[in-house]
Amino acid sequence: MVRAAIIGLGKMGISHCAILGAHPDVDLVAVCDTSSLLNDVFKRHTKFEFFSDYQKMIDTMKLDCIVIASPTKYHADMVSYALKNNVSVFCEKPFSLVPSEGKLLAKQAEDLKLVNQVGYHNRFIGTFNEAKKLLKTNILGDIYHFLGESYGPVVLKEKGGTWRSEKGQGGGCLYDYASHTIDLINFILGKPVKVSGTQLKNIFSADVEDAVYSSVTLQSGLSGILSVNWSDDTYRKMSTQITVLGKKGKIIVDATELKIYLREDNKAMGLEKGWTTKYITELTPMVKFNLRGEEYTAQIDHFIDCVKNKQSTNISSFASATDTDELIALLLQDNR
Repeated sequence: MVRAAIIGLGKMGISHCAILGAHPDVDLVAVCDTSSLLNDVFKRHTKFEFFSDYQKMIDTMKLDCIVIASPTKYHADMVSYALKNNVSVFCEKPFSLVPSEGKLLAKQAEDLKLVNQVGYHNRFIGTFNEAKKLLKTNILGDIYHFLGESYGPVVLKEKGGTWRSEKGQGGGCLYDYASHTIDLINFILGKPVKVSGTQLKNIFSADVEDAVYSSVTLQSGLSGILSVNWSDDTYRKMSTQITVLGKKGKIIVDATELKIYLREDNKAMGLEKGWTTKYITELTPMVKFNLRGEEYTAQIDHFIDCVKNKQSTNISSFASATDTDELIALLLQDNR
């Protein structure tokens, strides 16, 4: 059994707690949070050791791995301390507010040969993986444009009071929302390295942006558009979509379906001219425990498998997450 613990019992921390607690290969032995209310509830209703000091928890619990779901500004210190104590780390996104710190942590994990993963769960959704696979076959021919979009009803009135409304803690649409879209662009199409014309728009929030628009160029030279808005109530929940245009056709993919248009038959892939739709139900493997979506369990399953097998390479590594952090820094700089 893999001995695991969690730091941070907000929305994502509680979700990870449920998944790890039900995982057949995991012994979730401890949790850590500064809330006295949670301390009381967990001590009364669970078997987990409860800590308010993460260093004490790491020092005393003989852990194989840890899940860090604290606000982003705390990630660097927590991740570094875990790695120094030979503990593999799953860290929520965005990884780091300072890309240079993220690079150092990625190198630290690599040097120590410890499993390192960041919670970009879209990498575990079947439709996005299918899009990546199809594009590797050059099915669209020469690609000339892409569009990465995310919209949803997160902030719909003037309000504050949580870390998500504080830039210094990793709040705002760019860190908390657009990071998912940027990471998917990196995962499916390649590393983004340059931006221009960036607009960070305040709609309801005073101290953070609610929308992000920019022209993005990849390392390959391909350019496209990033368009993200978390104050759009025409969407019931967060919706992320990648569109890719090539000389031979077009792919539109989100978390529920992949649509591909081809100008000619592609016999090698078994696809006919015109539109073909593939659905998430035929593309995503089953998981043992489904909470909020298969992808949340799938990413934890992958992390635990890597820990068990001492496989430090990972689908969503610290190094790849740092690519996203670096582009966020470029977007902030370009907007200024």
